[in-house]
Amino acid sequence: MSLPLSGVPSSSPAKKTSPNAERRSAIFHPTIWTDYFLKYASDSNSMSFEGVVEERSDRLKGEVRKMLTSAIDKPSQKLNLIDQIQRLGLAYHFESEIVEQLEQIHRSYFEFHCGNNDDNLHTIALLFRLLRQQGYNVSCEIFNRFKDSEGNFSKSVFANVQGLLSLFEACHLSYCSDDILNDALTFTITHLESIDKRKVSPNLEKQVSHALNHPIRKGLPRLEARHYIQFYQEEPSHNEVLLSLAKLDFNSLQGQHQKELGNLTRWWKDLDIKREFPFTRDRLAELYVWMLGVHFEPDYEIARGIVTKMMVIISILDDIYDVYGTLEELEIFTEAIERWDVDAIEGLPECMQVIYKIIFELYDEIGYELTRKGRSYRLFYAKEAMKIQVRAYLVEAKWFHKSHIPTMEEYMPIALTTIGNQMAFVASFLGMRDIVTKDTFDLLLSSNHKIVKASKVIGRLMNDIAGHKFEQERGHVASSVECFMKQYKVTEEEAKKEIRKLVADAWKDINEELRHPTAVPMVVLMRIVNLAGAIHAVYEDETDHYVNAGTNFKEFVTCLLVNPCQCDGFEEQV
Repeated sequence: MSLPLSGVPSSSPAKKTSPNAERRSAIFHPTIWTDYFLKYASDSNSMSFEGVVEERSDRLKGEVRKMLTSAIDKPSQKLNLIDQIQRLGLAYHFESEIVEQLEQIHRSYFEFHCGNNDDNLHTIALLFRLLRQQGYNVSCEIFNRFKDSEGNFSKSVFANVQGLLSLFEACHLSYCSDDILNDALTFTITHLESIDKRKVSPNLEKQVSHALNHPIRKGLPRLEARHYIQFYQEEPSHNEVLLSLAKLDFNSLQGQHQKELGNLTRWWKDLDIKREFPFTRDRLAELYVWMLGVHFEPDYEIARGIVTKMMVIISILDDIYDVYGTLEELEIFTEAIERWDVDAIEGLPECMQVIYKIIFELYDEIGYELTRKGRSYRLFYAKEAMKIQVRAYLVEAKWFHKSHIPTMEEYMPIALTTIGNQMAFVASFLGMRDIVTKDTFDLLLSSNHKIVKASKVIGRLMNDIAGHKFEQERGHVASSVECFMKQYKVTEEEAKKEIRKLVADAWKDINEELRHPTAVPMVVLMRIVNLAGAIHAVYEDETDHYVNAGTNFKEFVTCLLVNPCQCDGFEEQV
């Protein structure tokens, strides 16, 4: 199906823009990947070898399924097994089994809670985290047993590094009212940062160091699975079946993701980005990895393709509004998107006409697929999300051109849109199956839904802290850091401190919205959670690694899309 275009002539002729308009430059560094992933666009693996790998993988999955469903006397064993399966990146193969096991554990929660496991901090913290991840409203008072008569954590847990690490991870599932977990987070960080390295194994020390910077709740799922595979392999008591399956699965998925990025690279080259948009960020591989953080599973290939292409366009539009366009041009361009009229771009600079046509071609492509699958209603939401996006971009452009520093109350509603999370949600759900309904899209376009707003707050504020210095140097609209400093007359570090608190509160809002029963299926809500977690990786150490893609993001891409796991002689071919 072709996208219906308006045949109504523009109400006012587009004004010709000056070819000599002064253009700013952000001086983004060029891509470090160029055509590297093009080689994966065609399938080089033999079907017979893939069959061997699939057969071995199915056998191993059968063995893991038996482990999950078999009777175990000690619930702690089942909890540790589920945790290992999840952290190795295998949980998507065993969703129904894990749900069933956690339901059983939750039903016996009171007995377990009051039983003989009271003194095992690791087990209690793991029970708490796994159940809260699943949406069960477990009280954090479960940890009071580890406190003394004065309300402080007992000295007996100070040396329990594994228990402290598990408690640290559990703290990231806190709600707004969980003061116990707020205290526990500070307590665990203090003690984990000062552990006696002579009294713990080298592997546990490495896990602690990694966790303090990358909590389980906050990260790119596949990247964290890759790290945990290495940690798990070094555990003397590791299960060889789990480890072998994790490596095979990682390499199998990596092969699929490489092919997808290869095809996207071909599409990207056809756009001729370097020539058409020399001022923009050339970050296809990085965007693809970012979107892998939303959904990596094999079934979401179409969704990944749509959201990556859409976010490529959003990245270019962001740079057009921030760097390239004059205010007059941007007003005309925004009006053209609002009216969805391909004829309305006459008189705009060539790059704006090109991106406008790219948008229409992509929407045609998406519209055809949606109609073919009986989901044509979704295209309306995709168009509305794009209109909302450019409308907000224009407001920020006006602020910049007027040298206006808004109040936080004025800034946040606009900035929560320009960060692009809402567009990413809508785009990523376009290619999902019928579990995503019209009500889901209505929720995503609502500015008041708590989990959606919280994810946008995390994205916007972390981006602002990481990028505000670079953006102010190149000339950019004020960020929340500048807005907060001016409004409350505080220093930059004081502003950042308060903004970090807002990010922490947003995570608590997300955790609360995942409690049973949820208005939207958990599998859908987890895409919003995953994007929030991926944002922490992108802006780690308060650095914008998307703009400065030669450091952390290079490692992300290399780990996920270049280097396979070493696994029993299969690594050269899988």
